[in-house]
Amino acid sequence: MQKNVGGIDRTGRIVIGAIAVLAGIAALMGYWTVGIVTAVIALVIGAILLVTGTTQKCPINDAAGVDTTE
Repeated sequence: MQKNVGGIDRTGRIVIGAIAVLAGIAALMGYWTVGIVTAVIALVIGAILLVTGTTQKCPINDAAGVDTTE
């Protein structure tokens, strides 16, 4: 799979992913009371965004034919 995530899309994924991971960790540690399910969902979504942002490869973008590297 070729790189298909770049520019503002990449930056947004990394920033929002980091915030979601931190929010999930805070919820699991009891600093934010939103529930375990919400904390796990935030962690998973954050991790996915971080991985797709740092590797610049997104299978959903690939399936949809979207390329934001240009």
